[in-house]
Amino acid sequence: MVGKKSGKALLREEGLERTDNNMDLTGWPQVNMINQKNYYTEYLKRDDQILVFRLQNEESRNRMMRKAKDKDRALASSGKNDLPLPDADVDMDEEAQADEAGGAATEPLGSKVVVIHPGSYNLRIGLASDALPKSVPMVIARKWKESEAEERGGEPKPKRVKRESDGGVDHDRMFGEEFATQYTTMSSDLKIRMRNNKRRVLPNSKELVVNYNRRTTPDMISEHNDPLRIDWTELPSNPREAPEVITGHAALRIADDSKPRYKLFWPIQRGWCNEYEYTSRTLLYEDISVILEEAIKSQVGLNRKKDWNQYSCVFVIPDLYERLYVTSILEMLLREFRFGRVCFIQESLAASFGAGYTTACIVDIGAQKTSICCVDEGMCIENSRVNLKYGGADVTDTFIKMMLFDHFPYSDINLKRRYDFLLAEELKQKFCTMNEADISVQLYDFHMRAPGEATKKYTFKTYDEVILAPLGYFQPSIFDNSEKLLGRRKLIDRSYDIYDNSPNDPSSSAQLAILQAIAPAPSVDATASSANGDTANVAATPVRQQPYNLANRFNDLENTPRSSVAGSPAPEGPGTPQPAGSSTPAVANGPTGPTSAEKTLSASERDRIIPVYPLDQAILTSISNAVRDDERKMRDLLGGIMVTGGGGQIPGFYAFLEERLKALRPDLAKDIMIGTPPRELDPQVVTWKGGSVFGKLKGTNDSWIGQMEYDRLGSRLLAYKCMWAW
Repeated sequence: MVGKKSGKALLREEGLERTDNNMDLTGWPQVNMINQKNYYTEYLKRDDQILVFRLQNEESRNRMMRKAKDKDRALASSGKNDLPLPDADVDMDEEAQADEAGGAATEPLGSKVVVIHPGSYNLRIGLASDALPKSVPMVIARKWKESEAEERGGEPKPKRVKRESDGGVDHDRMFGEEFATQYTTMSSDLKIRMRNNKRRVLPNSKELVVNYNRRTTPDMISEHNDPLRIDWTELPSNPREAPEVITGHAALRIADDSKPRYKLFWPIQRGWCNEYEYTSRTLLYEDISVILEEAIKSQVGLNRKKDWNQYSCVFVIPDLYERLYVTSILEMLLREFRFGRVCFIQESLAASFGAGYTTACIVDIGAQKTSICCVDEGMCIENSRVNLKYGGADVTDTFIKMMLFDHFPYSDINLKRRYDFLLAEELKQKFCTMNEADISVQLYDFHMRAPGEATKKYTFKTYDEVILAPLGYFQPSIFDNSEKLLGRRKLIDRSYDIYDNSPNDPSSSAQLAILQAIAPAPSVDATASSANGDTANVAATPVRQQPYNLANRFNDLENTPRSSVAGSPAPEGPGTPQPAGSSTPAVANGPTGPTSAEKTLSASERDRIIPVYPLDQAILTSISNAVRDDERKMRDLLGGIMVTGGGGQIPGFYAFLEERLKALRPDLAKDIMIGTPPRELDPQVVTWKGGSVFGKLKGTNDSWIGQMEYDRLGSRLLAYKCMWAW
């Protein structure tokens, strides 16, 4: 009988006994658990751990090594020890340019930097070493089934209103009842003001203009007798040989009835990407790329694209930019154009660089956009940024409407036709003024030149149209604002934060205060829901402003004019213009405190409001949001207002704007001053000039974005490279 076995023997016989040979169960290193009480890390907490700063430090270290080697080489070659050391202030940009040029030290500073400033109508481009930029229209002509003048059944611009009775045009109401009322009111108020200023006003001035324009007929001038005839763009006789796209001035000189047909596309309109006329975002960015590429080749002279990697690029962007637009342009410049490095600068900061002002309020009046921003010590004050959607093109359109209202002899003018568009811009530049001394019945003439037709010479008379059209800057409801939001957000959505999925495009308290001021009052249902604790959505359609009363605005200094017909109290947001007798500027609740505009209007609601506001009130709103109860800075900014851009180049505009600001703030009238760019610099190129100065800075510009770091980090490095809060 076998004896009973122990449990240990059974484990040994069955092979279940555990043996320890002091070997680890795996060859992978074992990580101990983190002690949560003493947990600490330094990841990305020091600048030397971030790629952007590491590259800068490496470049500085390499530059010091090169200097040391150059010193040793100079000492060894001469055998003397009394040679001066290399200049320690030599900038790396100069050394890089000398290396790229094969060591030639005679190249001017900035000859390897391309400065680009795109606008709604013009593109300013050139090398930073150039004295002035080249200006080309920001337009491209593409082969299309019909021209822009033939679209929508050939509807003209300005749009005429037809009578329902016989289908004809009622001349006195050809642009609608609202325009006729506002125009008549503005004309009457101007007469009152001129009489108050002891200026002679003929009672029948308007009748003299209308009667003369009704009966005048044009004179025909043959082509060989016209010394200023226009050279129109010639196309090949075979339509198949015609180019697919044409850019620049040549695009504006294509006949409207050309074979094949071409349509003009303006990829940037009102400071935004033109989403209304495009059906594809790819085509929109492609047109921007083609326009920039052709301008670089034809205007800058860089014909070989493979050499562009030796050049840097300074790109000017709006103060209130859209993040997707900036990132798309950055990718285009580095990926497609292959520039060696790129940096961005905001428009107002560039204008201050170009003018040499350290503290100023920059008012940039462009073709379709007006931006206002206060600059202090080389930085744009974020809460002061304002972007308004009107400009010189609105003045042109309104001027033509007023002339047609007074029986302009060339009644068939259509701004959708290319030659009429150029003619309208010429008429505005020649005849519009804001000097009241020049307002009288005047006889002028102009030449209408169309491709394939004889030149026609018209004579016409004007009276107050030449001053009432620019006055639209101060009563923008006279402008046609009906199409300014068409297509908005159709192709390009707003940018969202990757963490909380909230819109993160830049905004300012001044812009939000303006949007709040022109937003309509909430409905009764919305008010009731707000009273119950529910935040209501404000109907964000723009409201009509009150009829313009010029006499009251200048003679009655006790009341600030309102921009809305709503009877509700003025908004409490920052920058709301105060009554003229008030000495305390309107300010926000603080840098971190939300404003009433931020509480009320969401991002989608702001997109449905057209930012249209009187220019003088917008300037005061911008400055009041910049100073934050600092009276000394308030006086400095009021005394440093500088107007740039082509939209403000109207005779007498500076003095008129200064008078308007003094009427709104008589307590600070002695401090208000409108300045002009120094050294007789053209206000239209001040911003580009500032970009060229910025591109030539020595040793202080750390905002360059190189190819290697962009390949690794992409657009994320804008947070480290931009001079403002990205």
